[in-house]
Amino acid sequence: MNVAVKIDPGQEATMADATPLADINPAKAERFQADTIWPYFARLRRDDPVHFTAESEFGPYWSITRWDDIMAVDTNHEAFSSAEGIGLPNLQALEEQDKVFAEMGRARRRTGAGFITMDEPEHTVHRRAVSPTVAPANIASMAPVVRERAGRILDALPIGQPFDWVDLVSKELTAMTLATLFDFPFEDRRRLTYWSDMFTNMPGHGPVKSWRHKAEAITECFGAFQGLWNQRIDAEPGIDLISMLTHNPATRTMSQDQYQGTVVLLIIGGNDTTRNTISGSVYALNKYPDQYDKLRADPDLVTSMVSETIRWQTPLAHMSRVATRDTEIGGKTIRKGERVVMWYVSGNRDETVIADPDAFIIDRERPRHHLSFGFGVHRCVGNRVAEMQLTIIWEEILKRFPVIQVVGEPVRTYSSFVHGYESMTVVIPGRA
Repeated sequence: MNVAVKIDPGQEATMADATPLADINPAKAERFQADTIWPYFARLRRDDPVHFTAESEFGPYWSITRWDDIMAVDTNHEAFSSAEGIGLPNLQALEEQDKVFAEMGRARRRTGAGFITMDEPEHTVHRRAVSPTVAPANIASMAPVVRERAGRILDALPIGQPFDWVDLVSKELTAMTLATLFDFPFEDRRRLTYWSDMFTNMPGHGPVKSWRHKAEAITECFGAFQGLWNQRIDAEPGIDLISMLTHNPATRTMSQDQYQGTVVLLIIGGNDTTRNTISGSVYALNKYPDQYDKLRADPDLVTSMVSETIRWQTPLAHMSRVATRDTEIGGKTIRKGERVVMWYVSGNRDETVIADPDAFIIDRERPRHHLSFGFGVHRCVGNRVAEMQLTIIWEEILKRFPVIQVVGEPVRTYSSFVHGYESMTVVIPGRA
């Protein structure tokens, strides 16, 4: 069961300053769940912006915490490769998963072989295969459907009674949109949410009960998507993501590992990021009620509020790379083969680049000035779909509800990768 972790923020700030730099492991999932990460990243930005953690559950790794250094890594795909995974791999977790798949008579299912973990030129070939589905013209055609569904979700919400916003709104809207993008059976859309949570959580967190439970869910997901591939490879071409992959000559013959990795990428990218930003926007507006007042007074601020939430929330906390050669970043030499973590969640709070970065300010002069979608060849392919969903849901919220009140602190995700919310209780006092 997920339990909200209670740690005194002042005590954590003191600990962050007192901890020897060499002992800081900024990827500890417990701090992300407790929302006490901020003083550690502030310390690293100030005292050691290119920081080496020699020992951790992820093995040794470098942390890049300032905006300019993150950009230097993110835009240099030749020196920093994605081929060995984009997240910090928990070494014990990988061993446990290997054991379970071996007991099930299978090799471990690789879940990181999608195009985001490819280097050039292969990466661009595979990325282009799915790009038409999220192109502006297709997004424009989807928008009225998303708006209609958003309205139905909001109209069904209870008034004057506490409920979980994450479950009834954030998960539901993103599941509907993702099912549309995949042309996945609409009545089974919440399976996409479930599989996303199974991929990104460890036993005891999210819906994952055990390593075997996780392995069975992964097998179920890949089986379902293999069925979609088999249906569409000989059917008339459609505009959904699976049809795009099956009918593009460059991806039609992709390996099973590549297809499964691409499925994982699209499920997590299309689900976790948007849903956690939807939840984060409600939380942020409650934390900064003056900004909520500002939004109600001027609904035209929705677009900039969405971008500010994407920065302030940073739904994926990091991306990682592996150095292909010795490279200097911020005065430190990163050796060939060493893992490098770009902490977007820290770069988005870099006070040398963003004024008053810890504050949530919905009318910033440059609201889209953030790192959350990444940069370079791996910049998020679905960023416009995410912004479209977020803009529509808030336009529809403002038509219906004078206020959405967060009741207590949310339960946050136990992860240093997905920066989000497991649950968040809210009350809507009345309709507009």
